Amino acid sequence: MSEEHSLLRTLGEDLDVVVARDPSLSGRLEALGHTGLSAVWTHRVAHRLYRRRLRTAARFLARIARRRTGVEIHPGAVLGRRVFIDHGASVVIGQTAVVGDDVTIYQQVTLGAVGWWTDNHRPPGARRHPVVGDGVILGANATVLGPVTIGDHALIGAMATVTEDLPPGARVYAPRSVVRPGPGLRPVPDTGTGPGTTPGAAQGPAPADGPDATSDATPGTPSDAVRLLASAGSW
Repeated sequence: MSEEHSLLRTLGEDLDVVVARDPSLSGRLEALGHTGLSAVWTHRVAHRLYRRRLRTAARFLARIARRRTGVEIHPGAVLGRRVFIDHGASVVIGQTAVVGDDVTIYQQVTLGAVGWWTDNHRPPGARRHPVVGDGVILGANATVLGPVTIGDHALIGAMATVTEDLPPGARVYAPRSVVRPGPGLRPVPDTGTGPGTTPGAAQGPAPADGPDATSDATPGTPSDAVRLLASAGSW
């Protein structure tokens, strides 16, 4: 099978998987405008140029894809068949990353390196980015860093961070947010600064004379309202 025919077949599979996994699409024609599909298709071409040592042209295509789709895939990264990038915003895939077949990637996923302070000490040509197995699901804002290996059919939940190898079928979830009961509704004092207020007009009965007069009076300025809220423990 020629490389050209193989590329066309792979592009067709990419289109079919977008239709199959995105319920918002009504068919193949509408899927042609899918952001993730455009990013994957452009990378397929850029990666072939990169392998032929046409790296300037490959980087140029990757730059165009990033500007048009928000997806940054280094031309050196290897993508398997039927990779589905949903939404695509802020997805980053590094140079030595390898993504297997049937992988689903949601928005803001990073397959990155640890950092130059570590990578600069690796041997030349050493892998710096993750290897993701077949059938893996990467939730929104999931981050996988370093030369780790993610086993087949693993699931990395939204907001999770992975820096070590995962076995096949593993499940990784970020800590859930803490839900605490609120203090309840408190009345907001009338500051007399609403749109229907006339400057200089009286905002209610004048306070009575005496030492306790200010305690029952409605605050007449914004600064009085701020002090009242602070003393009530609302902040």
